[in-house]
Amino acid sequence: MESTESPARVDAGRFNPPLSSRITAYATLVRVPNCLMIGLAVVVGEAIALGGLPSLDEAVFGFLTASLLLAGTMVLNDIQDVQIDKLNSPDRPLPSSIVGIRDAYALSIILSGVAIISSAFLGALPLVTALIALALMAYYNTRGKKTGVLGNAVVSFNVALPFLFGGLAVNNLRPLLFVFFLLAFIANMAREIAKGITDIPGDSAKGVRTIAVTMGARPAARITAALFVIAVLLSFTPPLFHWVSPFYYPAVAAADLGLLYSSYRLAKDQTPRSVRLVKKQVLLWMLLGLVGFLMGGSPFL
Repeated sequence: MESTESPARVDAGRFNPPLSSRITAYATLVRVPNCLMIGLAVVVGEAIALGGLPSLDEAVFGFLTASLLLAGTMVLNDIQDVQIDKLNSPDRPLPSSIVGIRDAYALSIILSGVAIISSAFLGALPLVTALIALALMAYYNTRGKKTGVLGNAVVSFNVALPFLFGGLAVNNLRPLLFVFFLLAFIANMAREIAKGITDIPGDSAKGVRTIAVTMGARPAARITAALFVIAVLLSFTPPLFHWVSPFYYPAVAAADLGLLYSSYRLAKDQTPRSVRLVKKQVLLWMLLGLVGFLMGGSPFL
């Protein structure tokens, strides 16, 4: 009896960080900023589709569906990546054992389950869309990740999907939402390719065929920069068709300049520290773009 319980007590004593460290670890695991931004993207999509503010129910359930679904799949991603992260990022919550694998599985299931329930309150089509998004991310986390570009595309599709999901949630898919979807897809595709540059050692060891692994860091950086430039050029499309108001320009112009700066920085320096900084910067540029989409694409503003 004693021999079976002793290792558990030793293990608990060894990995028993303060509560504040555990909270920080869980926040890192679910990527709180990313979840908030993707939830906001759904509400923005709803507002653009309606030409006005969505109802409280539409906003809350739309936000919860996207943010919690991303959180759940991000936790599953880290579970699948735990061996790679022991090489690339040993200080992350799972490889450092601040969060246990079983706890992470439970968290992923709960978050994903609540997200699917939330989508059901928006109607049958949003529910089916949420289930498809969950299935795609489950595929990515278990098999698709090793495919490299295809895996990047699956992730980027789900990141961009909130704009279309917002339209589906309020039964109105405006053409402008498809443009914003494409912009978000390209920008995140670039960010995913850049992420592969920092993960080359672990990805190589695990047979993950990212562009950075198969072609090298410099070509991956150049492809990333080119995609950022394409996203900037595409941002001029809505004004050409008179789909947005003048409120579109300030935030989107700032986001475009930011993406161009990040492109230059990445093309010049592919060290892991520089790439990680670019990844963080791009989240800010995407948030600015989101503000511009809302301001310019919503007739009520």
